[in-house]
Amino acid sequence: MKYQDLINACQQDWQQYTEHAFVEQLAQGTLAQPCFLHYLKQDFLFLKQYARAYALAIYKARTLDDMRRALPTVQGLLDSELSHHVTYCGQWGLTESDLENEPEDFGTVAYTRYVLDAGMTGDLVDLYAALAPCSIGYAVIGKMLMEDENTVIEGNPYATWINLYGGEEFQSGVASGAEHFNQLLAEIDINSQRGQNLIQVFKTATRMEIAFWQQGLNVQAD
Repeated sequence: MKYQDLINACQQDWQQYTEHAFVEQLAQGTLAQPCFLHYLKQDFLFLKQYARAYALAIYKARTLDDMRRALPTVQGLLDSELSHHVTYCGQWGLTESDLENEPEDFGTVAYTRYVLDAGMTGDLVDLYAALAPCSIGYAVIGKMLMEDENTVIEGNPYATWINLYGGEEFQSGVASGAEHFNQLLAEIDINSQRGQNLIQVFKTATRMEIAFWQQGLNVQAD
């Protein structure tokens, strides 16, 4: 079993996630700024919980190698990605205090606590199955937007977002994590009860990603 099998098993949800209207509008530069700012604030809160989930991966790991694999991600999230996010939000007039004091939207709470619950009640593979749609999905979206000739870069206020997730550093980091996930999945039969349970975890997290995009777009309707 490989992570691609999980994607294939929920292809309709995966397409709705990676080709969501939020992503399409972002690629064209037509996304309303209040929608993007809401997304940025919620994404900061999401990343804090994401770091907790990867810290849980160290606790759940049974081998030293698996512990070592999770540690750089925790460090990267705390030392680099969250700091970069704060700096990036500063360009949109948002301070770290603004981000810290932002209430969590319902979708953010549901998604992040689901991931943590999947890890707490399951094992390391369950946790990574819940985490994978975020990292792998953003890499797929970034690559897709960078390669799509219809994506607007010049004059697009969201071009830096596209360049970040379509860039080599993010792509290579996700590829390394995906390879490790494949190693953990290798001995699991997709048709077994274990395999079917992992599909449901992955599918649910993917649906949470759809809801996360949608809560950004819903700001425009308020």
